[in-house]
Amino acid sequence: MIVTDFWFWLLAGLAALFVGGSKGGLPLVGILGVPIMALQISPIVAAGLLLPIYIISDMYGLWIYRKSYDARNIAILVPAAAIGIGVGWATASITNEAVVTLLVGIIGLAYCIDAIVKARRKLPPRPADVPRGLFWGSLTGFTSFVSHSGAPPYQMFVLPQRLEKMVYAGTSTITFAIINLLKLPPYWFLGQVNVGSLRIAVILAPIAIIGAFFGFRLTKIIPEKAFYRFVEVALFLVSLKLIYDGVMQLTNG
Repeated sequence: MIVTDFWFWLLAGLAALFVGGSKGGLPLVGILGVPIMALQISPIVAAGLLLPIYIISDMYGLWIYRKSYDARNIAILVPAAAIGIGVGWATASITNEAVVTLLVGIIGLAYCIDAIVKARRKLPPRPADVPRGLFWGSLTGFTSFVSHSGAPPYQMFVLPQRLEKMVYAGTSTITFAIINLLKLPPYWFLGQVNVGSLRIAVILAPIAIIGAFFGFRLTKIIPEKAFYRFVEVALFLVSLKLIYDGVMQLTNG
């Protein structure tokens, strides 16, 4: 049961702001949405409440990045993510959310450590390839389905390519917009999205749009090197938080 008191709306508004910011070009901040709302309600309920907000803010993101994206990445990642979403739906009754949370955190942390090592070697950008894309894309779809935490595995595939920052932001926004639409039918049939959650999404949608606007403005003005450094630092911090959450859930469970 959702307790619609002051703290619920405060945390829900903050989560919506972060979700919107992720659609404006800062994809990693969106992953904070579920943990923030989980301070007040169940993470599963929070995931269902946030999905419509993701989709509404996706519409704004699709418009602002309609000319800035990498088609090859989208063509590889979306079919792979669909596979991961299908696996998530099929295993929804047996999936341990704490284990998935811990896994996503470990993946993100592993990328950060790997990026530090490779930065010292000054390796050239790694182009998008199908085998890696299918693996990381499937994992992106699965983890996104479970708890909207698809960003870390997504970064494992895309960040090493060192795309131009606006192309990177647009590719991320468009890819996750499609993933979120693919998640909607299973969420509905599982009861995670319902009439009540849709009503709350309508109320929070303007906050998400504001977040998307400011996310886009920040993406445009941040220098490219600083932009990628910000993404990697954010990934590191989020990964630590996910690892902590996963360990605490497993310990308390």
